[in-house]
Amino acid sequence: MRMYNGLAALILAAIFAETALAEMVIPRPPTTLSPDLTKPRLVHINPAQANRLLSIQVPVTNSVMQVAYPPLDPIYLPQTVAYHGSEQAGTIIIDTTARFLYLILEGEQAIRYGVGVGRPGSEWSGIHTVTRKAEWPDWYPPEEMRQRVPGLPDHMPGGLANPLGARALYLSSTLYRIHGSNEPWTIGQAVSSGCIRMRNQDVIDLYDRVPVGTRVIVI
Repeated sequence: MRMYNGLAALILAAIFAETALAEMVIPRPPTTLSPDLTKPRLVHINPAQANRLLSIQVPVTNSVMQVAYPPLDPIYLPQTVAYHGSEQAGTIIIDTTARFLYLILEGEQAIRYGVGVGRPGSEWSGIHTVTRKAEWPDWYPPEEMRQRVPGLPDHMPGGLANPLGARALYLSSTLYRIHGSNEPWTIGQAVSSGCIRMRNQDVIDLYDRVPVGTRVIVI
């Protein structure tokens, strides 16, 4: 009888522990940003360190996951460049062919960020407006994407695993966004379903610089 009671107690303890873990609310990642946008993930731009493993602390379990990132061409790191066009300061221009996003500044200058763009068949262009901004946005894959990629959830909460990354800028009534990415090695490539991808630290910087109502030109 004592053995039976002990076994029952262990089973109940396991059930309560599993329930408590399921109900635990995992906080979203902090939104800190290095003042030097070229420093984060420098391992990407050094081929000699391409196989270096980066440690990521996983919430709740405190386990460490090791991830190897391919190198990133340094041309896609943010930098200030000359701009002699006619668009006003505060305008965003996205060159999908060159894989660059420009935020126009005063004094004939612009901040140039590297981006990932739509894969062949998902290209688009036009003039839109930032109608909404979100931090660590939730993701609701559209029906056509769920049909094309079986197994996608109806909804994914914001966080490190979410493909929309740390920030999202929604464009008019389209399904497209400028957003962060948990796949920074895809910057400079045409791999998305049409959205404009940025490194998380870059999209945080852009997010803090532009308000709702910003004009966005995609060429």
